[in-house]
Amino acid sequence: MSAGTPESGLQLRSLVRADRTLELFLEPAAVPDPGPDEVVVRVEAAPLNPSDLGLLFAGADMAAATAGGSPDRPVVTAPIPEAAMRAAAGRIGTPMPVGNEGAGTVVAAGESAAARALLGKVVAVAGGAMYAQYRPVPAAACLELPEGTSAAQGASSFVNPLTVLGMVETMRMENHSALVHTAAASNLGQMLNRVCIEEHIPLVNIVRKPEQEELLLAAGAAYVCNFASGEFMTDLTDALKTTGATLAFDAIGGGRLASQILTCMEAACSAAATGYSRYGSTIHKQVYIYGSLDPRPTELVRNYGTAWGVGGWLLSPFLQKIGPEAVARLSRRVAAGLTTTFASSYTAEVSLPGALQLSAIAEYGRRATGSKYLIVPNAAGRPDSSALPGRP
Repeated sequence: MSAGTPESGLQLRSLVRADRTLELFLEPAAVPDPGPDEVVVRVEAAPLNPSDLGLLFAGADMAAATAGGSPDRPVVTAPIPEAAMRAAAGRIGTPMPVGNEGAGTVVAAGESAAARALLGKVVAVAGGAMYAQYRPVPAAACLELPEGTSAAQGASSFVNPLTVLGMVETMRMENHSALVHTAAASNLGQMLNRVCIEEHIPLVNIVRKPEQEELLLAAGAAYVCNFASGEFMTDLTDALKTTGATLAFDAIGGGRLASQILTCMEAACSAAATGYSRYGSTIHKQVYIYGSLDPRPTELVRNYGTAWGVGGWLLSPFLQKIGPEAVARLSRRVAAGLTTTFASSYTAEVSLPGALQLSAIAEYGRRATGSKYLIVPNAAGRPDSSALPGRP
């Protein structure tokens, strides 16, 4: 181990107890000597993505959470409803580390040339368990950030950027020519808008607030439809007629939005049809649900013919499907655009103890646009959140 690297560091863990209680706490985790092809990363930034919150909260009622412990080692407990408890049965009694991705400085390296080449470099990692002060990982799992890129700028190098590029790749692989995206004013949605503008891909953005419409229109979006508007179905159908979009990625999941998108796709396709068919349009219309911002059941009202599909889409299986060479190609593109096309913004920074403050949980737990937090695991003496107005 290199000089100055401690033998252990704090790690955030999520525990489901048999008494239907969630417990969130910080626990010392050993920092082992790296193997020949491994490195140890001092984690300096890790985002709280919506995809992290499912593991973190385990379906618990966080509105009923209570706080205990000490300022530097807080403990949060919350009740878990019976339905969520059934889903979490496989993890009862096992403290789970959390955090899909993050970035930091390599402070120790194994003997291989690949590992030694990363010593002292700032890297991004999608290795899981990133809400920790130190994380041992394979050198091959590290994405070396361009010179001058900070850990905060590189913290979200994987989940959102690769999801965006995966959506575009899926569109091409399945012979579609345009896209629809919901929750489109999110960090991910803004990235997708930038990529589609760069690649001249027609994109229909669906949002739910006027200020989100304004944000995307100011960023160059050509088609923005407000789900809360009384004219939503008409506006969406018109946008689909113009773009020809027959593929949608839905971050909402619950309710009827996926069904409404299919309905409007069918209306747009039928408007261009040359004749009547009792089976509806023969053009296949597809909605992929990739998020669960609305935890209610997905409701489908079947009035869009028979050529349609609704399914799930996850990043990890997609990356496995396209193979390591394609993943490397996409990762290189992300690294080159971390401060431009794939830049992320955060509402606030918190330390590890700060991430377990009830006020912070209430904010980032909303999973709402404009409430994305960044954990700074090695922040010293700053347990509470620090707002970041206008952070790039």
